[in-house]
Amino acid sequence: MRNLRPITLLLGGSAIIGATLFAFMLLINYTYVELDPLLLLIIPTIAAGVTYIVFYFFIKYFITERLRVLYRSIRTGKSGGKSVKHINLSDDIIGNAELDAQRWTDAQVEEISSLKEQAAFRREFLGNLAHELKTPVFSIQGYILTLLEGGLEDKTVNRKFLERASKATDRMSAILEDLDQLTKIGINDVQLDLTNFDIKELVQDLFEDLEMTAKKNGIKLKFIREYTPIIVRADRGKIGQVITNLLNNSIAYGNKKGTTQVRFDSIDDIVTIEVSDDGLGIGAADLSRLFERFYRVEKSRNRNEGGSGLGLAIAKHFIEAHGQTINVRSTLGVGSTFTFSLDRGKR
Repeated sequence: MRNLRPITLLLGGSAIIGATLFAFMLLINYTYVELDPLLLLIIPTIAAGVTYIVFYFFIKYFITERLRVLYRSIRTGKSGGKSVKHINLSDDIIGNAELDAQRWTDAQVEEISSLKEQAAFRREFLGNLAHELKTPVFSIQGYILTLLEGGLEDKTVNRKFLERASKATDRMSAILEDLDQLTKIGINDVQLDLTNFDIKELVQDLFEDLEMTAKKNGIKLKFIREYTPIIVRADRGKIGQVITNLLNNSIAYGNKKGTTQVRFDSIDDIVTIEVSDDGLGIGAADLSRLFERFYRVEKSRNRNEGGSGLGLAIAKHFIEAHGQTINVRSTLGVGSTFTFSLDRGKR
C-alpha cells in the first residue's frame, strides 16, 4: 500500500464501491424485487464514476495544500523551490515528496557540518592570530618598559633595545600586511598581470636578494644544474612572492650549512618549478594542513623566526589563480620539496 500511487488507490476504491453496490443490487433483485438489468449496470457504474471524480478533486486539493506547506517549510528563503501548483495523481507524489524531504535533510546536515568546521577554523584562526601578534607586542612592551625604568640613559642598552623594538614592529607590520592581502584575496578574485618572462632570471634575482639572509643561516642557494632561459606566462610579481615565501621558509627552517635548490622541468606547455631543501622535513600528519593560515608544524618554534605564518596560504591562492596547483612532499630528517607549475610562455 505504501508504494501505491494516488490514482491507483482512487481507481481501486471506485471499483470496490461500484462492485459493492452491484452486489447489493443483485441481492435486492433476487430477494425483494426484480430490477431492470440495465439499471444493475448503470447505477454501480455511475456511483463508481461519481466517487472517482469527487475523491479525485478532494484528494488532489488535500495533497496540493499539504505539499505546499511542506515545500514552503523546507525551502524557506531559497529561490527555485519546487512548484506544487500542478499535481498529477498518476505520479508517485508521496514518494517524490519523501525523496525531496530526505535530500533537504541531507543538505541541512551537510550545511551544519560545514558551519561547525568553519566555526572551528575561525576559532583556531583567531587564536593563532592572537598568538602571532602577542609575541612582538610583548617584546615591544618589555623593551619600552626597560627604557622607561632607566635604560634610556644607558647608551649600551638604549640603542640595542630600540633596534629590537623596531624589529618587533616590523614583524607586526608584516603580519598585518599579509593578513590584509589574504583578506582581499578572499573577497575578490586575484587580478593577474600576465606577461612572458624568464623565470630562471627571476629566481636568480631572488637568490641575490636573499643572499645575506641565507649566509647568516648558513644556507646555500643554488640551481640543481645550469639552465638556459625558461620563459613562462604568469604574473611576475605574484610568482616572485610565491618563490620568495618558499625560499624564506627553507632558509628559516633548514639545517645550518644546508642547501636550498631550485629545479625546472618542462613538459609540453607546462613548466614545473621545484624548491627543495635538506632540512628537518615535515611529518605526514602535518602535510595536509601546511597551506592553512598560521598553521605551524612545530608549535614550539620561536614565533620571532620565519615569516608571518601566512606565506604558504598566500602562495596557494596565487598559484590557484593561475589555474595551477602547489604541492609538497617531505620526509622527516631528509627535507621538503615544494612543487608548482606554470604555463610555458613565448619568447
